Amino acid sequence: MSTETTASVSTHILDTSAGRPAGGVAVRLAARPARDAEWRALGGSATDADGRCKDLPDLPEGTTHVRLDFEVEAYFEKKQADAQQDAPANRDSGAAGVFFPEVAITFAVGPGEHYHVPLLLNPFGYSVYRGS
Repeated sequence: MSTETTASVSTHILDTSAGRPAGGVAVRLAARPARDAEWRALGGSATDADGRCKDLPDLPEGTTHVRLDFEVEAYFEKKQADAQQDAPANRDSGAAGVFFPEVAITFAVGPGEHYHVPLLLNPFGYSVYRGS
């Protein structure tokens, strides 16, 4: 939760190829107090069945930059394995794996503000924005 001196962050993931939330994706949070400062790992979480991380760590006072690292490779590998099990005749034997194994989003924050950063994800692209 943001205070007058700190910012707060939340996120969720929508798999746009399926039109559903992406559950079970590991998300790591890091912060730094200035553009040229070292990143400080704060911990992480995983998306729930609604694609939301409800328990990301709080940001330290003085944070100016935040990085969210989404580990999407395992999500897509599981999705691909489930699809192959359901429809073995449609297997793509030429698949080279996951195109984006991880997505790293870095953004600037200010004290007292809340930043909701949704990730719209599909196997060959992604988009992010500042939500509300």
